[in-house]
This record gives sequence, C-alpha cells and structure tokens, in this order.
Amino acid sequence: MQACSLHSACGAITDVAGIEVGHFTDPRRPTGCSVVIAREGAVAGVDVRGAAPGTRETDLLAPGNLVEQVHAIMLAGGSAWGLEAATGAVRWLEEHGVGLDVGVGRLPLVPAAVLFDLHVGDMKVRPDAAAGYAACAAATCEPPAEGNVGAGAGAVVGKMFGLQHAMKGGVGTASVTVAGVTVGALIACNAVGDVVDPDTGRPLAGARAADGLTLRDTRHALLRGEPPHPLLAGSNTTIGVIATDARLTKVQAQRLAVAGHDGLARSINPVHTMSDGDTLFTLATGHVPHHPGMMVLATMAAEAVARATVRAVLAARTLRTADGLALPCHADLSAGS
Repeated sequence: MQACSLHSACGAITDVAGIEVGHFTDPRRPTGCSVVIAREGAVAGVDVRGAAPGTRETDLLAPGNLVEQVHAIMLAGGSAWGLEAATGAVRWLEEHGVGLDVGVGRLPLVPAAVLFDLHVGDMKVRPDAAAGYAACAAATCEPPAEGNVGAGAGAVVGKMFGLQHAMKGGVGTASVTVAGVTVGALIACNAVGDVVDPDTGRPLAGARAADGLTLRDTRHALLRGEPPHPLLAGSNTTIGVIATDARLTKVQAQRLAVAGHDGLARSINPVHTMSDGDTLFTLATGHVPHHPGMMVLATMAAEAVARATVRAVLAARTLRTADGLALPCHADLSAGS
C-alpha cells in the first residue's frame, strides 16, 4: 500500500472491477446526485453512524435479512427530497436488464443516502427521479470527476461557527490495492466539522477565522471554549460508498462499512455528531476470489475513505451563489498563505 500525496491522484473507486460511477450536477443551482453501479450485483453492507441520517433501503442490508446483493447505491443532495433520485436509478437499471430476477422481470435494488445542501441556492431545486436516471446514463468505469459535482455540488464543510465562516466541500474518490485486491471509496463530504490531514491532524478546509483567510481549527476552538453556532439538526452529513473486488459475505461487507468510518474519524473533526447523518455503504463485486483477510481489508477501507474525504476538499472549487453566499476552497486559502 503506497502513501498518497495530498495533492496528487489517489486512484478511484472505479479501479474496482465491476464498478461504474455517474454524476448528475444540476445547472440551476449547486446540487446533484452520484450513483455507484454494480450491474452484475454486489454483496452489500451499510453502517449509519451519524445521528441525523436520510436513507432508503438500508434495512434490507442487515446481515440477518434475506437480500444478498444490490445493484447500485445512490448518493444525493436535496436532503429527504433527494431520496427520489434512487427511483430514477431503479427505472434506468430495469430498462437495461439489471436487477434481481423475480420471475416476471428484474427488480433493481438501490439503497440511497442524502446530504443537506438546501442552504446553498434555491432549495426548491433538488435531485429528483430524472436526476437519478441521468446520473446512471452518465455512469462509466472511468475515474469519476471530483469536487463540485454530483452529490457534492452543494456540499459545505466547517459550519460549526456559521455558514458565513464555512468552506466548499465536495466529492472525492480514492483506492488502495494490496495482494491483488482493490478497495476504493467515493465520498461526498458535507461535514459540520473540519476536514483534516489524516497524517498530521492539520486542518485542510473548515471553519475560517474572523479574517476569512485562515482556518480556525474547530477542535481546538471548541476546547478553548468558543461556543458553536446553533445548528439545524440534520443539516450536515458525509455519505459514501466503499467498494472492493474481493469476494465477501454479507456480514463481512457490513464490517467493512463499519471500518470505513475509522477513515472518516481520521479525516473529519469533529465527526459523527448529532447534526451529521454520516452513512457508508459497502459493495463487494467478488471479481477476485481471494483476499488478504478482514484485518487488512478493514485497514484498506479506512485508508481509502480517509483519502477520498481529503480529495473531496482538495478538488473543490470556490462557490458564489446569487444570494451573496461565498464559499472559498482549500486552494484559495493555500494561495493566500
């Protein structure tokens, strides 16, 4: 496993055999959706760690429940409205013959999670079934775009002291390979906390100081006694998908989702708060029949998630909305310093 420079490509979730990714970014305001497709089906798991999640079809992924495989995961902006994007994915997959054979046809299974981006532009514009369909139509096995696209188009990080001090979040992806097995991640980061360098703990993007040019460092600010801004419950969230070409059981897939949250804990501070709905899914395509063991896979999953989370803010670009909201990106602060 090679270290990944903060400012270089880190691989992509599409390095995993059997995985495709597509984005839809709404041209009317910063919002959208991102889909991860496994046309042949993939053993799936999920771990919901945040206290304010917005999800669909997560119960069927419990290890004790019947369904073994799903066919796509939808990540979307738009808060609860954005869950409708999964309906469009189901329609697209059915049209392309993808889904569980139920005798009279094929039933696509598409769990989903959403993030809250309604404060960025006109909230009446949000991902719908047409958006989900378009994301599927755009899906390929090429490395997906990062930054201000798809589910990360309206993502914001560092909101602990108010939106006026926050920065642009986004979508990021990464992968790691060990012993011929690949684990990749796609992360849409809309965290209330800061995104930090996993190796040093240094904030990369998050709550800015009063000068607007430097980072406040949310963890240290809270420990100094600075009061947080009142937060709307559920208005923050980091959501994502972990994928591997290893052959896993449903129990193992769920454990990989659990381990992936270690990557969020390394790259976001604070994380898993009462105002976040942090949710990670796992897809195991089974293209590689062997794997190096769950200990190594779990380490790979956490690493891929941490790297993808960092990529989400490094790839983000400055956003200014018509109502005057200005969200600088990591590159802005780096240039200023």
